[in-house]
This record gives sequence, C-alpha cells and structure tokens, in this order.
Amino acid sequence: MWQRGLNWAAILLVGIFGLMWVGIVVYADHFSSLWMRIVQVVFGFLLLGWAVQKAIHMINEA
Repeated sequence: MWQRGLNWAAILLVGIFGLMWVGIVVYADHFSSLWMRIVQVVFGFLLLGWAVQKAIHMINEA
C-alpha cells in the first residue's frame, strides 16, 4: 500500500517537474542558443511522457 502511494507521488512529481521545466525554458531562458532550448524542451516533454506512461500503467494495473 505504501509503495503504491509512493509510486503515485513520484509520477506526480516527475510530471509536474517536466511541465515546469518546459515552461521555464520557453518563457524565461533568453540566454541559451535556440538548439539548446529545443533540447531542453524535448527533455521536459520526455519527463512528461514518462509520467503519463507510468500513470496509464498504474491505472491499468489496478
């Protein structure tokens, strides 16, 4: 039971972090080159995608 709750907490934290990462890179990072900003946005979407994939897996597992 504890492990399931901690799994949901980890999924939620990674998803929120990925979304915040993309937002910060898009709106606040004006000093990096364009290709570096693109790489950072892709990284944020990878984190968000991982969280969505794990959430779907947790829902189907129940």
